[in-house]
Amino acid sequence: MSKTPLLRRDDSESNSLDDGSKSVSEGSSNTSSEGVHPAEEANRLSMMQTLVHLLKCNIGTGLLGLPVAMKNAGILVGPLSLLVIGIITVHCMVILVNCANHLSHRLQKSFVNYGEAMMYSLETCPNAWLRTHSVWGRYTVSFLLIVTQLGFCSVYFMFMADNLQQIVEEAHVTSNTCQPRKMLVLTPILDIRFYMLTILPFLVLLVFIQNLNVLSVFSTLANITTLGSMILIFEYIMQEIPDPGSLPLMASWENFLLFFGTAVFAFEGVGMVLPLQNQMKHPQQFSLVLYLGMSLVIILFICMGSFGYMKFGSKTQASITLNLPNCWLYQSVKLMYSIGIFFTYALQFHVPAEIIIPFVVSQVSESWTLFADLSVRTALVCVTCVSAIIIPRLELIISLMSSVSSSALALIIPPLLELITFYPEDMSCVTIAKDIMISIVGLLGCVFGTYQALYELIHPYNHSIGNSTDVHNSCWWVHLFSIYLPHSP
Repeated sequence: MSKTPLLRRDDSESNSLDDGSKSVSEGSSNTSSEGVHPAEEANRLSMMQTLVHLLKCNIGTGLLGLPVAMKNAGILVGPLSLLVIGIITVHCMVILVNCANHLSHRLQKSFVNYGEAMMYSLETCPNAWLRTHSVWGRYTVSFLLIVTQLGFCSVYFMFMADNLQQIVEEAHVTSNTCQPRKMLVLTPILDIRFYMLTILPFLVLLVFIQNLNVLSVFSTLANITTLGSMILIFEYIMQEIPDPGSLPLMASWENFLLFFGTAVFAFEGVGMVLPLQNQMKHPQQFSLVLYLGMSLVIILFICMGSFGYMKFGSKTQASITLNLPNCWLYQSVKLMYSIGIFFTYALQFHVPAEIIIPFVVSQVSESWTLFADLSVRTALVCVTCVSAIIIPRLELIISLMSSVSSSALALIIPPLLELITFYPEDMSCVTIAKDIMISIVGLLGCVFGTYQALYELIHPYNHSIGNSTDVHNSCWWVHLFSIYLPHSP
């Protein structure tokens, strides 16, 4: 099977993270001058395949927490704010694509990834110190990508294990009649770690697939199962919606900050933007795919959050699946969504794998290349599994890391990258002000999200059923992945 790595096409001769910017530039230029191999061209992605990947890597576990995010913002402020955050996020993705294209054209390279874009832009900035240490821009972005993407993968591990446990252990009390959910507290028969270990070998086999054309088949299957679960969720929440007039138009500022963190977490695909463009047969068409795909994502996010909150009001749970009736029809929602998340794991895993693997492979002889590649993939999957098993309150550790890395990658670095890249070419004052404002918004989200995560780590939450909904406000995935999660009515 032909392999099509996401991030290695232009720096295959300089894949060690310690080679420095000079060797990177030389290796990249040599590769780009050789052109694209016909076999590689045949494995490139069509517009539809790229759209499928883009949708799948953005529709993850964050979607299910958007109704409670709306609860934290208000029925009017929530949808409007989510629309604004979505537009800013997509704009930052476009900035990232434009900067990468501009730098690749300036350097006569066929592709520039996120880390290289930061490094090359710093090489031409006015500040001498930044020019000297430009390679650290690449290292910083690579580190943030690894932390963010592996963090998503760890969350996926817990999400799939938690849903599998609920389906299996609620089977004897699951009915054929779909009535509103009643309070249900079950003592787990098997520890959730057993379910994680059950999933582990299947994920290891999945990440061995490196060809995006093959993965696009699984992404299509994941989109179908996710679409099926979304249809069932919307079919339920659209029935007999109570009068939303009793819901607050705007929540407190403290809760709004929690909404911001959940909203930013929901947009998970920034790390995949440049790799997907790199793998397209016609990369110049990527902007159209990006606008179309992200428009669909934003509309879906707003509808899920708004209708979910209007349906359940103050009883909205951390994950909307916890509000669904305990019957077989809606239990299938958990199964179908978990299947979608299973295949999304492979997409999110690609980015850290293609940053780490080239460095490891460069340290071994050619005869050990395949073994080293597969060993690193296996080890990284095991790291996400072991992290989910042994680290206490992993969800808050991930929240802390995501507050820093996700906000930085999605909102802070792209506008700064645009400033550094285009400032020597006489940028307008409006563009400069816009980039500074976006970076400030991202920085505020980073600071407040970090503060909230640290606060939760220092002050353990209360497990009482009576205030479980209030507890969810602090970090929606805390209870989503907890072993003894009470199902409130």
